[in-house]
Amino acid sequence: MKDLVTITDLREGDQGVIHSIDGGAALTSRLAGMGLVVGARFRIAQMSGGLVVIQVAGTRIALGQGEAAKIMAYTLDPDDACLPPPEKEIFVALVGQPNVGKSTIFNILTGLSQHVGNWPGKTVEKKEGIHRADNILIRIVDLPGTYSLTAFSEEERVTRDFIITEKPDLVVLVLNAAALERSLYLLSEVLLLDRPVVVAMNMLDVAETQGTQIDTKALQESLGIPVIPMIAKRNNGIKELVEQVAALASCETTYHPELPKVSEDHQQIYEQILTQIRPYVQEPYTPEWIAVKLMEGDPEVSTLMENRAEKKVWADIRELLLKHEDALHAVVNGRYDWIEKMTRAAVSRFKMGEVVLTDRIDHILTRPVFGIPVLLAVMAFVFFLTYRVGVPLQNWMNEGVLTFTGWCEPFFSGFPSWLQGLLQNGVIGGVGSVITFLPILLIFFAVMAVLEDVGYMARAAFVMDRIMHLVGLHGKSFIPMCLGFGCNVPAVLGTRIIETRKARMITLLLIPFVPCTSRLAVLTLVSAAIFGENAAYVSWSILAVNIAVLGLAGAVVNKSLREQEAPFIMELPIYHHPDAKTILMVVWARLVAFIRKAGTVILGVSLIVWTLSYFPTGVVEESFLGSLGKLIQPLGAPLGLDWKMITALLTGLVAKENVVATLAVLYSVGRDGLVVVLPTVMSHASAAAFLVVMMLFIPCAATIAVLRKEMDSNRWFYATIAMTLVVSYLGGAVAYQLVRYLGV
Repeated sequence: MKDLVTITDLREGDQGVIHSIDGGAALTSRLAGMGLVVGARFRIAQMSGGLVVIQVAGTRIALGQGEAAKIMAYTLDPDDACLPPPEKEIFVALVGQPNVGKSTIFNILTGLSQHVGNWPGKTVEKKEGIHRADNILIRIVDLPGTYSLTAFSEEERVTRDFIITEKPDLVVLVLNAAALERSLYLLSEVLLLDRPVVVAMNMLDVAETQGTQIDTKALQESLGIPVIPMIAKRNNGIKELVEQVAALASCETTYHPELPKVSEDHQQIYEQILTQIRPYVQEPYTPEWIAVKLMEGDPEVSTLMENRAEKKVWADIRELLLKHEDALHAVVNGRYDWIEKMTRAAVSRFKMGEVVLTDRIDHILTRPVFGIPVLLAVMAFVFFLTYRVGVPLQNWMNEGVLTFTGWCEPFFSGFPSWLQGLLQNGVIGGVGSVITFLPILLIFFAVMAVLEDVGYMARAAFVMDRIMHLVGLHGKSFIPMCLGFGCNVPAVLGTRIIETRKARMITLLLIPFVPCTSRLAVLTLVSAAIFGENAAYVSWSILAVNIAVLGLAGAVVNKSLREQEAPFIMELPIYHHPDAKTILMVVWARLVAFIRKAGTVILGVSLIVWTLSYFPTGVVEESFLGSLGKLIQPLGAPLGLDWKMITALLTGLVAKENVVATLAVLYSVGRDGLVVVLPTVMSHASAAAFLVVMMLFIPCAATIAVLRKEMDSNRWFYATIAMTLVVSYLGGAVAYQLVRYLGV
């Protein structure tokens, strides 16, 4: 080592070891989260433009000159032997079936370091994060939950292809101790992919309440791979899992797994196939895995080997498989024989005749006579919280926005009038009105996250199965539709769990009619402003109309399609206490996404709308937007809508929150606020028509984009858009005339 210097004294390519970091606890903590800690080895990757780019722990971090000057380091010669060991990186794939607590483990390990995106070329969600332990950086990819590695769905295909092609250093397979045999079935497939595997035996507490005890040491001896006992929601076993991963990274662990075999009566056939395909199997595949998949009849693997093997060899394999059509059963039976052998000495059950708590609850919730009223009560509870808790909080936030607007006025007094209007009405008025949605969104996100976490949503799909059949669907379609109450985009993507084209297309067509939180927030704000104490009843009525239209549209479309329906197969997970950390992270992620939208898309639209509504004369009616609005104003006459209201509906195509932002801009709410101004410009009949059109109108641009991709059919896509236009317009006209007739 050489002399002690600051990082800013180094040049590109120089290496060093961090000695100390000045600047206080805040800077030290921030840098530590990025890998810059005392003792860490680094290299100067780039110095330009006043920035220093440091490569450390496999990542590149850019620092300003001021921050870099606070880091003291020893420089190193390239051949310096007395170095601290560099941080070692290990690549971990987190695998498991749905409802095994995989997300809980991922959230605990990665915390705020995780980020979410989509797999390249796919719409399946991709989660990645990092965890640091001693001198090891664990890079974790949370793969989609899957019951097996036979590519029936996009999630299964992503998980399988990732383990095969990306070849992670380690696979952490999370098992549900309360459903051990089923979870081990996935392990029997993963072991054939020739990757080191560590088993995380989660939910041991749930297994115990069901009368099942698991000797994890005995199971580890049977499997020949590490088994870590865990209760993730209590943070039990996380430390031991990290230690096991670190031991593997340090090459301190060696093990030889006990692999499953096909049943004895087909062992010879398996060997014959294995011998024939071995010369044609190349990395990253293994001959053993390919042979088993051929016996299963996996279409993708069959196509792969047909293209790689010689024609005569492939013909022989095909002939052999045709003679033994029960080869799939031999594979499945062999796996369950293996599972029985692995668990024989490790699992003991007592109280087998006792009805567990889940059974007692399901005895009520899965019966239509009780389940449907409970589901309706749950949705009613969400709206009760929205109006009794969310609306007062929204009004409080609205007062805060108005106070902030008044506080800013003296600072804007010296600005030109157009700039004052842009800042007050375009920025603060537009975005501020949308930010007041936060309490309502927070309540909805939190309640839905709790329902998902405790296992209720699967029951909701179960009890809705009979009703969904009326529109040609089954209960599984209810899950993406429930997601649609949060946002239509994940709802569209969620239709990938639906097997048949008929059910999937109908579900995709109906999702735009599902009211997302943005629509519900606009519905809440406008109805509360216009209808006062009757707002809850009006909102319920409009929502009921929305659901009725959804059902009617589905029934009509169902008659036009003739395809065999897929069976309804869905796991009903065990009820368990909600995990607060998991719920908070879900709510936080969704709120952050909304705030980002408010700070980018909605702000941009608000500024554009204000600019078009101000220039060239400074009078809204004489502006560019006013001229355009007046051209389409005749369309609003049957609905009692003026051009400003129609314009607000159109800007909702970008994001539904823009409806409120545009109203705030066009009516120049300023310090008064939208709640005060709206009743002076909108009658009850006009408000009803406006809300009905808004709820049934074309969804936002993001939903349109993913809908176009998922439908993969111009005919169905444009038919969906046309249907929403016609239905929303006719619905608005009927609502306007009905409210006028009733004199509400």
